[in-house]
Amino acid sequence: MELLIEKDSRCAVIGHGSWATGLVKILTDGGQRVGWYVRNPEVLDSLLSEGRNPRYLSSVEFDLSLIAPSGDIDSVVQSADVIILAAPSAFLKTYLEALKVPLTDKFVISAIKGIVPGNYLTVTEYLNRHYDVPFGRTGVIGGPSHAEEIALERLSYLTVACKNLDNARVMTSKLSARYIHTTITNDIYGVEYAAILKNIYALCVGIAVGLGYGDNFLSVLISNGAREMQSFLNRTYPFERDTLTSAFLGDLLVTAYSPFSRNRRFGMMIGKGFHAKVAQMELGGVAEGYYASETIRHINSSHGVEMPIADAVYDILYGGASASKTMRNLTNFLI
Repeated sequence: MELLIEKDSRCAVIGHGSWATGLVKILTDGGQRVGWYVRNPEVLDSLLSEGRNPRYLSSVEFDLSLIAPSGDIDSVVQSADVIILAAPSAFLKTYLEALKVPLTDKFVISAIKGIVPGNYLTVTEYLNRHYDVPFGRTGVIGGPSHAEEIALERLSYLTVACKNLDNARVMTSKLSARYIHTTITNDIYGVEYAAILKNIYALCVGIAVGLGYGDNFLSVLISNGAREMQSFLNRTYPFERDTLTSAFLGDLLVTAYSPFSRNRRFGMMIGKGFHAKVAQMELGGVAEGYYASETIRHINSSHGVEMPIADAVYDILYGGASASKTMRNLTNFLI
């Protein structure tokens, strides 16, 4: 049975990183009161006393009357109708392992642009399989939306994907800050996988930058990445989708080019000779493309889509292949 989101449905955000903080800002700037599960005691204390996250988007000051931060995930989930997951995918299991309250009567939206490591599942698939949340009660928030620009209130475009478009419409009304433009779709699969795949291609762009390739080559690499994404989506889940829209091409472009992109920065370090584990430590955050690369390789093994860029990234990160040699070889497959 599908669950309809009402105009007065209460929202809660799970996570305390930059994107979680950005989403809380969007919701509260639109007048929503937001529950907020925060695991980090330092961040929680600061939010409760000052309305400020000292570790992420620290310039943002929240109206204390509109946020309800808590270190108790059960109380946050219990008090909300719509749960928005915004923790890094690598930590999703850790975030949810303390949860005793069922999610089956909630509407759960993933704002996580990554895969659940070790399970080869997207977040909505993981929720369905491990928490019995029907796909009709899940949604995805995608689109080019670096949290740093949300903090600066620069115009940003979000896509809300829900099986029932009425739910997507209500969620867009909740994400109604003046600097946010929203579109809707019922292509949950496409939006969720596009957000995963674009991280791999942005990581590859970073590797190329680290190796000294120029803008001419990067444009070719990105255009081939867009084509590769389209081929994977069309093979694995055929749908009448336009991959030139912001949730697809737009998100790929900003992740590949923006200095705010962790995946690009991670790739640059790989291209400059850093080991993946060292690069992760230096990054100070999660590069979702690292985990996505291994997962997409596994998933594609049963579909056989030609994915030379994704394969190259996997070979470098997990196969011990030389970044410079692998990129030189990749140039022969690009058009």
